[in-house]
Amino acid sequence: MSLNKPPIGLFVGLTTWDLIYRAEAPPGNNQKIVASDFIAAAGGPATNASIAFQHLGGQAILLSGLGKSAIAPLIQNELTSLGLRHYDLLPNSDALPPLSSIVVTESTGDRAVVCLNATKIPATASDIPEGLLESIASVDIILLDGHQIDVGCELATIARNLGIPVVLDGGSWKPGLEKLLPWIDYAICSANFHPPEGETFDYLNAVGIGAIAITRGNQPIDYFDKQYGTIDVPSIQPVDTLGAGDIFHGAFCSAIANQHGFVEALAIAAQVAAHACQFFGTREWMQHPI
Repeated sequence: MSLNKPPIGLFVGLTTWDLIYRAEAPPGNNQKIVASDFIAAAGGPATNASIAFQHLGGQAILLSGLGKSAIAPLIQNELTSLGLRHYDLLPNSDALPPLSSIVVTESTGDRAVVCLNATKIPATASDIPEGLLESIASVDIILLDGHQIDVGCELATIARNLGIPVVLDGGSWKPGLEKLLPWIDYAICSANFHPPEGETFDYLNAVGIGAIAITRGNQPIDYFDKQYGTIDVPSIQPVDTLGAGDIFHGAFCSAIANQHGFVEALAIAAQVAAHACQFFGTREWMQHPI
């Protein structure tokens, strides 16, 4: 990365349209509730991470399936307004992007989510836009969120040959992920990431990943980087935990691309994610200095 330009990050995976409600609690069976606040916004792990990376001074490129449904322009307009460059894996698809319905509990900031992943809008390596492939050598870091495995494997292979570090957002185990893991440099997993056998650290070490972290919400981060360690996370009163992990990943990519070490990048990301949790929705935090 040149010192005269911001780092460029490529974020690959899922884009959703999120309907976010704030209420006393999620509804129970056969119950209707009234929300106290509401936001509609683009979401998804790679998408929220790319937006955080852009906000923190980088130049974010997002690669995801959007298509040409009636909802697509709403998402595209928001991405454009935030300064992202978006490449569509499925520009001719009539399918709706995945929609998410989220209820955030007012008293705790916990979120309940109903969503679809990318399984109904799969893409292949041949769907990667030629323009992106031609410019990938200028990218400083790549994040893969585990959706669109075939696309991720192709780009991670290219990245390895070019010396571009690749980060895995391991929110949960996804079918086919074992094909991608050998190409990963940094694995940032949640406590809900459960490999098909063994413990997370052991499994990921066995496939050659040397820098691994497991986030656990408001509990300390466990990590391995030649040795095991923990990092305390800031103590806050959360307003909304939706997207905290995605924002963490975007901030981590920003820190790594700006030449911070692995452990320091985790600590920086924890600060940014904690800040974001003090505001409703996945964008309001960007209006307030950290």
